[in-house]
Amino acid sequence: MPMWDEIADNCELVVAFGGLALKNSQINPGGLARHQTRDLQRKCREAGVRFVNVSPIRSDTADFLDAEWLPVIPNTDTALMLGIAHTMLVNDWHDEDFLTRCCEGFDRFASYLTGDVDGVVKDADWAARITGISRDTIPDLARRLSTQRSLIMVNYAIQRADHGEQPIWMSVVLAAMAGSLGRPGCGWGAGYATMDATGVAPGRPSVASMPRVANPVAAFIPVARIADTLLEPGATIDYDGQRLTLPDLRLIYWCGGNPFHHHQDLHRLSRAWQRPETVVVHEAWWNTTAKFADIVLPVATSLERDDFAAGFSDPHLVAMPKVRDPAGEARTDHQIFAALAARLGYEYEFTQARSEIEWVRHLYVQTRANLGDEAALPDFDDFWQRTSGVELPALSGPFPGSLEALRSDPQRFPLTTPSGRIEIFSEEIDSFGYDDCTGHPTWFEPVEWLRADLAVRFPLHLISNQPASRLHSQYDNGGHSLKSKIHGREPVTMNPQDAASRSIENGMIVRVFNDRGSCQAGAILSDAVMSGVIQLSTGAWWDPAQPGRSGTLDRHGNPNTLTGDRGCSRLSQGPSAHSALVDVEVYDGPVEEVLAFTPPHLEH
Repeated sequence: MPMWDEIADNCELVVAFGGLALKNSQINPGGLARHQTRDLQRKCREAGVRFVNVSPIRSDTADFLDAEWLPVIPNTDTALMLGIAHTMLVNDWHDEDFLTRCCEGFDRFASYLTGDVDGVVKDADWAARITGISRDTIPDLARRLSTQRSLIMVNYAIQRADHGEQPIWMSVVLAAMAGSLGRPGCGWGAGYATMDATGVAPGRPSVASMPRVANPVAAFIPVARIADTLLEPGATIDYDGQRLTLPDLRLIYWCGGNPFHHHQDLHRLSRAWQRPETVVVHEAWWNTTAKFADIVLPVATSLERDDFAAGFSDPHLVAMPKVRDPAGEARTDHQIFAALAARLGYEYEFTQARSEIEWVRHLYVQTRANLGDEAALPDFDDFWQRTSGVELPALSGPFPGSLEALRSDPQRFPLTTPSGRIEIFSEEIDSFGYDDCTGHPTWFEPVEWLRADLAVRFPLHLISNQPASRLHSQYDNGGHSLKSKIHGREPVTMNPQDAASRSIENGMIVRVFNDRGSCQAGAILSDAVMSGVIQLSTGAWWDPAQPGRSGTLDRHGNPNTLTGDRGCSRLSQGPSAHSALVDVEVYDGPVEEVLAFTPPHLEH
């Protein structure tokens, strides 16, 4: 994917489907971000790059980008892209050379665009009726993408919806048609501003990690099918061309995550969570997952253990010596697993007679030896004293398998697809025979969207995006996140027109509801959210008055009280959180205390 520096030097137009919210770029998985994304975006704008924000939320791009806002009806990005692609095709604006040399199956996809397949022409008029984007805007955007050095960006969030594979796949096809794919600073990219590393650095050299042993259990489930597995053991589901049998899980051991944050339809999950005989979790806080566990192993935080960080695509290592010992009876993850391994007779196999700090030293020394003179890393004792970390050698391209390499020589630098090329039509996916994911990008009407019959009862589309005040659900109990609450509830943003028709005023406690559940939230009115849409961030610790009973109230404002627990498609079985219809009303019941951060009563 193009780096921001390359975009500033080479690109003229960036079209961001799902936006480029800077709030999401404040983190870097596995390491310490340098927070360069804001300055790099400014550099692009100062270089004359124009931005288009295709999102229901105007603030999904920074104000300084002066982005053109196209408030698209949620879950209709694929239809918009199809309308743009049809305009390119009929005007002969598409890159025929690249589509012939580097892509597979464009002719079959073109027949779909023109209506030869289903009798429906996917032109600008058709797309405008579905998306809410004006008929004149679509051809204009098609022309600009085709005649300017352009980059199509997609946010990860747009795939977390009904048929979520389609906009990702279609965005690649659109970039291939536009003529800039594989050119410096142009073409296609995903996840920009989702984390600070994306677009900042192309990657980093490999860093040594703990040795792994083969897992003797071959069975697996897609992560979003947790509740299905617990509620329906023995049932079968389709997944990526396979037929999976859901296992009978009698024990859950959960370490390093929070299912009561990221899963949908939390009432359903809480009912499913009662099925196993035992649930064990590692937790530092009394969050919802810990409260729903049978055994909680109190675990040290990252400030209470020794480690080093190697950020995703961020070319430096950072020492992380602990600043204090674990509190109370808490232990580090390593200590817990070492003790369990000893109980099971595998202590040496796990620890290899090394303590935790000895493992940190060993992995650093191994990394230093593997990189050799090119990295010139200091010895461990020197590294351990450095607060600013050490640099790793930068990677340089073009990389085999990259789109830039593909354009230059598709025979020498094939992709890892079955054909070695961009598969606009996939024979393999088509052979699965799925009715919700065909062999090429296709418009499928979502189960829940603003044109659905259900919208008569629930006329607002819920966007449950990432919060600005925390990372996912982490430290929702911290001061920064608590300051963002309204009367102790998570804020929900809605358009002033929608609020006025419901007699909702700024700062009121409101009830957000549908057939799956309801939650309280604090109202914020803003025209940065398009009419018909509300925005309620993820991560508020779930605080149900009656867990497991659908329709009952969450006092704190967790949107997954409201989202549907169904797979995107039979291909991926991913989450479809962003396909959820709701309504909002003034909350006129008794305002009870939020108990999300109150520890449970423990009997000694």
